[in-house]
Amino acid sequence: MKMKMNHILLIFISYIIAVNSATAPSPAPSALGCDEKCETRCAKSGYKEQCVRLCGICCGKCNGCVPSGPYVDKAECPCYRDMKNPKGKDKCP
Repeated sequence: MKMKMNHILLIFISYIIAVNSATAPSPAPSALGCDEKCETRCAKSGYKEQCVRLCGICCGKCNGCVPSGPYVDKAECPCYRDMKNPKGKDKCP
């Protein structure tokens, strides 16, 4: 009986660890330097606030990768380049 309880407890602990690691939050965008990178990326945008907000979301999901300037090709950061909105258009400015 005791061995069966140990086995059940081990399975339960393994499940908790798996769930926690799958839902672990990604690092905060500010910790990745996204604020500064997005300010640089959106410096010449006509819609700067919206650009910085969207860029920050993309930067956080791409672990801090943002193209290095306003006119730099998005190919510099493939994750940033490949992110699409629900309509299939580029999500990241």
